Amino acid sequence: MKKTVLLFMSMAIFAACSNQTPDNETTTEVANLEEQSLIPVAVVNVDSILSQYTFAQESNEKLIKRQEDSRVKINSKARQLQNEMVDFQRKLENNAFLSRERAEQESRRLQQKEADLQQLDRQLSQDLMTEQQKLSIQLRDSINAAIKALNQDNKYHLVLSTNSLNDNILYSASEYDITDDVIKYLNANYKK
Repeated sequence: MKKTVLLFMSMAIFAACSNQTPDNETTTEVANLEEQSLIPVAVVNVDSILSQYTFAQESNEKLIKRQEDSRVKINSKARQLQNEMVDFQRKLENNAFLSRERAEQESRRLQQKEADLQQLDRQLSQDLMTEQQKLSIQLRDSINAAIKALNQDNKYHLVLSTNSLNDNILYSASEYDITDDVIKYLNANYKK
């Protein structure tokens, strides 16, 4: 940045001292300096990528479907268990069990079934979290690969991410936003 300012100042002093109108070469140098005055920084909006990147959309839909399927499975088993508990309670109140041992055995079976259901719920939730983490890593790696490919000319020295939840970037000029380029690259390279 200091070099750019010094170079700009030198050119201004040279132009003022020579008292001449700048020729095409000088105009080109000034235009190049103005172009170089952009900081080699870019901004990528992750929310936009997640909403427009085909892989992210499909992965999110699959994850939601899997979550819904898990909920349906748990709710179905919970209803079945609830019906069995109501039936057990009714039989207990009507002295339908032949012996106390038989009633205790049925109670233990229902308690074990309830514990198994809770374990299944925890396992399904853990599986969903693991899948979500796996997809997050794949998305991050895809975005990083896209940025690396788009930055083969080392135009950017720093690429910042922004999103609606954790936004530390309060403002950036539109010329620094490369989100659309990243999305186009990702979708063009996504293999179904």
